[in-house]
Amino acid sequence: MSAQDIHKVSMADTKQKTLLQMRPGQTLQFKTNNTSGELSSLTLILNRLDSVTFDRVGDEFTRKETSRTPEVTQAYKEAEINDSLFVDGLKSGIDQSLLIELANIFGWDIDFALDIRKGDSLSVLYEEQLLDGEKIGNGNIIAAQFINNGRTYQAIRYSTEKGSSYYSPDGLAMRKAFIRTPVDFTRISSKFNPNRLHPVFKTTMPHRGVDYAAASGTPVKAAGDGKISFAGKQNGYGNVVIIDHGRGYQTLYAHLRGFAKGTKRGARVQQGKVIAYVGQTGWATGPHLHYEFRINGTHKNPITVKLPNDEPMPKNDLKNYLPYAKKVVATLANSHSPEFAQKLASLNKN
Repeated sequence: MSAQDIHKVSMADTKQKTLLQMRPGQTLQFKTNNTSGELSSLTLILNRLDSVTFDRVGDEFTRKETSRTPEVTQAYKEAEINDSLFVDGLKSGIDQSLLIELANIFGWDIDFALDIRKGDSLSVLYEEQLLDGEKIGNGNIIAAQFINNGRTYQAIRYSTEKGSSYYSPDGLAMRKAFIRTPVDFTRISSKFNPNRLHPVFKTTMPHRGVDYAAASGTPVKAAGDGKISFAGKQNGYGNVVIIDHGRGYQTLYAHLRGFAKGTKRGARVQQGKVIAYVGQTGWATGPHLHYEFRINGTHKNPITVKLPNDEPMPKNDLKNYLPYAKKVVATLANSHSPEFAQKLASLNKN
């Protein structure tokens, strides 16, 4: 190609500058005029779906973006857990991205570090994206089912004015007002116990929370939406954050190394926001998070307390959702292997 033609093409791309952002591995296709040798068109293939073409019109080039739409089909996979969600899910051919999404969908009901049992099972109905008959990626999870320790959970994706979320077949939000565990931990070093022997003072002192052992500096997340009512030092608790979530719910996070930016009294926080970091301040024998869950001033066991659901689906949406959910549940059931169906049937009998 002549330097003159290259200059003319670049002039058609001065606003978008796509050609200046080319990456190794991308392909350039071009056509030339057999007689004059001039460039007729140049195409930069960005990826499997997107490309930019520059066509000669007279003495200039025009720029056109093209996007191909993949074919979307429904796919189904299931797995039995003998080791962990990720190990057995990958063995069963479920992509890692889908397994992460499954953990997010069921994460409010199932603690994947503590609750998983050998023999638990999962099934997932999801979208696959195909291009020229070849799979190029996954779309959304349409519906999923998880059998955990004899209990069955089902989740269905549905879009309302507020966006897309996952709901139970009867329209309850899978998302709870609180996440079960506000920190990625290695083990529970001390359980909720009203008669615990204190590790420092060796006397019987009630332990009204759960201690999650974790490396110093591990991020601590807000268990739910709320307003910080306290952030500072409190005797044996060391650095503490207390969040008031309204409706009588309150959570406490103690022995913190330090606070995240913006963590101060009166600040509003959203569920999952990092508020502090694991430490060993106060009366602590090692780095851990001491976590308390209170309802109307009464301490509850954070591991077993029944968590309230998020806001319910609006009634207008529910009218359309229920027949849709019935159809999706039937599709999921018809996709089950005989082994999975048998396991469900035996659970329903009990």
